[in-house]
Amino acid sequence: MPGALGGIRIIDFGHYIAGPLAGMLLADQGADVIKVDPPGGPRWKAPGNATWNRGKRSIVLDLKERDDLAAARALIQTADVVVENFRPGVMHRLGLGAEAMTRANPRLVYCSLPGFASDDPRAAVPAYEGVVGAATATYLVKSGNKDSDRPVYTGLPIASTFAAFQGVISIAMALNARHRDGTGQHVEVPLFDAMFTTNAYRAMSHHHPNGVTYPYSNGRFGEPRHYGPWNGFYRCKDGRWFYFNGSSNRNWRQVVEAVGITSWAAQGLTDFDLLTNDPAVAEEAIRQAGELFKTRTAQEWEDLVAEAGGEGALCRTSEEWTKHPHARQSKMFVQVNDPLYGSMLQPNVNVRLSQAPGKVSGPAPVLDQHRAEILSWLASHRPDNGRPVTETTMRAAMDGVRVLDLCIELAGPTLGRTMAEFGADVIKINHPSREPVVVLHNDINQGKRSILLDLKTEQGRNVFWKMLEDADVVVENYRAGKLEELGLGYEDVRRRKPGIIYASLKAYGHAGPWAGRPAHDPFVQSVTGMAVRFGGDGVPVQQPSPINDYGTGFMGAYGVALALLHRRQTGEGQLVDASLAYTALTFQSPFMQSYQGKTWDEPHGQDALGSGPLHRAYRARDGWLFLGARESDLPRIVRADGLEGIEPLRGKALAKALETRFPAKPVSAWVSDLNHAGIGAHRVVTDFAELMFDPWVKTHGLSLTREHDEIGLVTTCGPAFRLSRTPVRPGCPAPKPGKHAREILEEHGLGDQYQRLVDAGVIVVDGVKAG
Repeated sequence: MPGALGGIRIIDFGHYIAGPLAGMLLADQGADVIKVDPPGGPRWKAPGNATWNRGKRSIVLDLKERDDLAAARALIQTADVVVENFRPGVMHRLGLGAEAMTRANPRLVYCSLPGFASDDPRAAVPAYEGVVGAATATYLVKSGNKDSDRPVYTGLPIASTFAAFQGVISIAMALNARHRDGTGQHVEVPLFDAMFTTNAYRAMSHHHPNGVTYPYSNGRFGEPRHYGPWNGFYRCKDGRWFYFNGSSNRNWRQVVEAVGITSWAAQGLTDFDLLTNDPAVAEEAIRQAGELFKTRTAQEWEDLVAEAGGEGALCRTSEEWTKHPHARQSKMFVQVNDPLYGSMLQPNVNVRLSQAPGKVSGPAPVLDQHRAEILSWLASHRPDNGRPVTETTMRAAMDGVRVLDLCIELAGPTLGRTMAEFGADVIKINHPSREPVVVLHNDINQGKRSILLDLKTEQGRNVFWKMLEDADVVVENYRAGKLEELGLGYEDVRRRKPGIIYASLKAYGHAGPWAGRPAHDPFVQSVTGMAVRFGGDGVPVQQPSPINDYGTGFMGAYGVALALLHRRQTGEGQLVDASLAYTALTFQSPFMQSYQGKTWDEPHGQDALGSGPLHRAYRARDGWLFLGARESDLPRIVRADGLEGIEPLRGKALAKALETRFPAKPVSAWVSDLNHAGIGAHRVVTDFAELMFDPWVKTHGLSLTREHDEIGLVTTCGPAFRLSRTPVRPGCPAPKPGKHAREILEEHGLGDQYQRLVDAGVIVVDGVKAG
């Protein structure tokens, strides 16, 4: 069975991370990806290239040479998709820009992943990962340093990865639109923009009459290691750390019984309502819990909590996760024979489709390995780009697609929100007893219609089956087996409607010994190595945002778009398998490889400021700036007033010299001077709320302030996707839960049953708070 993108040709001009990673995600789904590298190969020499360039064909082209430039142009004219992540204007100046190439090849989907948008005042700034991270409040201040403004660097390429995720979603959506109307378009997803929809957790605000309130953001994170009673990292008998969150455990009572602390209930130490309202009891619970966890090893705690049906995670290193039985048996890793590193273990395909499964088709090629065959094919192939446009009206890419969203926070609703942004009619189905609706409802349920429907009743399931008749997609992220118990699992739904696309998002995937194990983002961060790396040699620390949740929602949307494209061609429906653990490995792709001689020496710990002297944060007179440059940029760096004479220095000596020089001037002066010299630099922003009220951000649609049902003005993030022919829309503000029950029943011929279902409590329309 070929992948969903079988027969699709991609020309990948990507460099560093975002572009090559997007190319990899496309190649893994069956696309023929031709990687175009400059003479000398990738600009960043790193093991991650062995992952990002796997399964591709390679050709070296010097775009400054006439013949090679002509070859690049010919490749684009025969392609379905182009991926590039240069600064805005670079490809245009070469005559390879989106406007010229889509005119020459009307069916072309041209995807740009720049650091800053083409209309951003910072468009010309070299936007290395760290520069974008500084601009988007990625490097927050550690809570343990309340008197310090020192930022904490994370080695995860969060901005590049999210841009790649949203880039391939846009490409898949644009290919669906092309299948419908015959025409391609230009897609732009800047790294800066891509960070907004992934930071809703910290960015959303409610404009309360007494002042603006933020549900999570305070610009600090990390220590202390306990985030509340029964919530945090606990040192165990063997000295290792265990992550536990009692309040997220649906089986809390069973966990309490298994641990043998039922007697603690008399003191209120296991009562979350009391713990929330009584600081003294909460303090005592934290103390006693800390002592309790020292009575067993971390592995014993993980096994015991899992046996009780709860959630808990031994904090592992990434290297340990590569060897874990579940990671191996669920095929989270794939073995390739890399030409540079030999036998290598890499993260496997991220999103998985049952009828059009992707695969890693081979290792990264040797540089220029396929030059002869590519040029030979070009010489004998005449581009066939003259198919007429069959539709000129701009319609959303997912226009006419209906999605039933059964999800609870956070990954699943992100998938549904993304589908709504691309024009799908998304119906959010919540259980009536989920009161209040989660605080993030007003962000993750934008653009959807809402019904509160009790699927545990036969009447509720009958309504669902009626709604299924005109649905294209069902999305769920319940614990394994929960919907099957109700007769609403994939096989049940497929029997009713064989062509359905059924997206199922789980913590650890659908195969392997942990397939049925529940978990949320912090648990997955803990088991896959993220928390240990970020914490360094001390206490493990979570990333400031639940990046695996949001990332898995995006990968689920990518899988759904691929499945819909496959169905357009074959008529087949299928199961889409997305997982927080798959996504966690993709975020760690720069260093998530295992091979002979591997050294796990990536940036880590709460004292990290960057990955090297030219890619790190520095303190200036009035704050912090992030410098992003290469050694070859040193001749330009020294043009900045105050940095003369440092050009011969390298390594620690260079870092020390810069630490000495930067305090001489304010941040704004340094950033201005360095940018003027063509060097990437940006002030380190540590509060995402600041970005949400930035005038350019608001004008650009990345920050939306709108009236929400019952609660007034709410500021949320807008979509980052920019598509020239089928533009996305943020969708209506998230509705009052249950608001659309009557109209949904009526359009499915059940309007006459509305009052009876309300009276029976099968449908609820009042009493549930709007987030």
